[in-house]
Amino acid sequence: MAITQTDNCYTLEEGWLKQARRVRSPNFGPRPPACVPDLLVIHNISLPPGQFGGNCIERLFTNCLDWDEHPFFTEIRGAEVSAHLLIERGGQLVQFVDFGQRAWHAGQSCFAGRDNCNDFSIGVELEGTDDTPFSDEQYTALAAVTAVLQRTYPGITGDRIVGHSDIAPGRKTDPGPCFDWPRYRRLMAENGVN
Repeated sequence: MAITQTDNCYTLEEGWLKQARRVRSPNFGPRPPACVPDLLVIHNISLPPGQFGGNCIERLFTNCLDWDEHPFFTEIRGAEVSAHLLIERGGQLVQFVDFGQRAWHAGQSCFAGRDNCNDFSIGVELEGTDDTPFSDEQYTALAAVTAVLQRTYPGITGDRIVGHSDIAPGRKTDPGPCFDWPRYRRLMAENGVN
């Protein structure tokens, strides 16, 4: 489902966005007892690198990727990873893991002195690369998704929205220099969130 500027009111039902296409990943687990998400981590992904469209990301997150299909895939062979949500180039949403569960998106990570960010974060992937501008539709969708997540999980305040590079410095660079943080923050404000 593509998102327009006026489609800014998403709804969650039992941890799933009603407006997202649901593709369940096996790569998740329970959060620690009494742990509620209070961090939003923004990533970027493209598979093969720099190529958009297709279903390689979906197949990676569901452990169905053919490792021999592309030379790059040998570098990630056997990876069992996921994110809660993917926002495709056209703004379409694909959800892989219930927001209340622990997706495997952050890896070795630390935020505000807390290790293992997967335990307390939500991971959103933008289809893209560090050096490719993201689409208008992606920014619109991300801001609207942020609004519903902040309504549902009030601990995700504006200062608790970070890039993967912020929680894994030196190891990760995404969402990269082409991600326009000021634009995203403006759109968040238009959606009534900080």
